[in-house]
Amino acid sequence: LINKFPKNYIGLGTIPMQSPELAVKELERLKNNGLKGIQIGSNIDDKNLNDPAYYPIWETCEKLDLAVLVHPWNMMGQKHMGRYWLPWLVGMPAETSRAICSMIFGGIFDKYPKLRVNFCHASGSFLATLGRVEHGFNCRPDLVAIDNPNNPRDYCGRFWVDCITHDPEILHYILKIKGSKRVTLGSDYPFPLGDLEIGDFITKMDLSEEVVEDIFCNSTLEWLNINKEDYL
Repeated sequence: LINKFPKNYIGLGTIPMQSPELAVKELERLKNNGLKGIQIGSNIDDKNLNDPAYYPIWETCEKLDLAVLVHPWNMMGQKHMGRYWLPWLVGMPAETSRAICSMIFGGIFDKYPKLRVNFCHASGSFLATLGRVEHGFNCRPDLVAIDNPNNPRDYCGRFWVDCITHDPEILHYILKIKGSKRVTLGSDYPFPLGDLEIGDFITKMDLSEEVVEDIFCNSTLEWLNINKEDYL
């Protein structure tokens, strides 16, 4: 589809993360077929994304210039919160924070500084609880900073998040913390929690034209490392 309509579609692939050796081969195949990155889960069979088994995957993504999109799944505690749709309302945001924290505290962004990662749902609960995460780092470094001595707040500019907050005030906060260059347009369409009118609430937030263009276009182009002129 992307080869047939190269100015209309940009594709991401999936890889067998549970088999890193095969995943590396699939990354090479995806690159040769014109895909710009991959989408993965927030954990792999309950293993966190900083597991050394995945180092070859991150190394290959860097080498092949492939972006990474992390979407929550296989939510921790799911079997204990079946009612009220809690896995989607509570588990998913926690899963995304789990993924971000594991990559930060596990030193992934330092080991692979050219890795370009985007986390769905505006980072889940990570940015909303960043003060707690940072305080934990400061007050119990013996538990938190065992693999990475750097403050987690210092990594806010090292990865992207999408704009799906369902709340303009929260998006204002995320834009303040991240900057518009690190917030991409998201939709979650066509799922029930998605935006049926993609980006509509952003146009009503009285944001500057520069910020809106960053969210709607520029930040995604930077995350995928592609040129706007190639798609005009």
